[in-house]
Amino acid sequence: MWEFIDKHPLEKLKQLKSDRSVKVRYLTIDEEKRLRESIHQRDIKIKTERENANQWRRERGYDLFPDLSSFKFADHISPMILLSLNTGLRQGEVFSLKWDNINLERALLTIEGDNAKSGKTRHIPLNSEAVNTLVEWKKQATPINYIFANKQGEPFDNVKKSWSRILKLANIDNFRWHDMRHHFASRLVMAGVDLNTVRELLGHSDLAMTLRYAHLAPEHKANAVEKLVRNPN
Repeated sequence: MWEFIDKHPLEKLKQLKSDRSVKVRYLTIDEEKRLRESIHQRDIKIKTERENANQWRRERGYDLFPDLSSFKFADHISPMILLSLNTGLRQGEVFSLKWDNINLERALLTIEGDNAKSGKTRHIPLNSEAVNTLVEWKKQATPINYIFANKQGEPFDNVKKSWSRILKLANIDNFRWHDMRHHFASRLVMAGVDLNTVRELLGHSDLAMTLRYAHLAPEHKANAVEKLVRNPN
């Protein structure tokens, strides 16, 4: 016969106190400058290597590789990074982006619910750098289906090697690809953008996830407590 206990055996056990705040890794001004310089130098290096390779092949009568000299980017890595810095997209969202998700005339990017972690479609305004990045990339990419497609026309599943080399060249430590999303949100908050707008841009289902960035806007708290000061006049 079954018997039941009238009290939970762990009801008197106290939870350990812990700091639930999550440390947010974002780039300093100098780190962002070095990151941008690194991807620029990487593009130059790849273009130079392509030019030298074609010169070698030209002298021997071989078919030439596609010329990269007239393009802004050497490959997909730079536009991926620039778009991430300016939109806060998750890596999977960047990989799954299609040209149909971009409206360059309205400067608007759409993340479809099927590709969003929250399962909800969201729309992200594109700033001038993001628009220019996509315009330049479209000149050299296949303007159908996926924006960033591999040689088989399928989306990438990782860029770990290239990302690791770029960070090493930029002398940046402890910075994941996903941290560009934190960097995007952090810059917005430090620029005075309200947390609910940041939440909507990031696609968080509730404000609790976005509150990790609240400490980056101390002036808001300072303004709040200053309201307690009464004007003696």
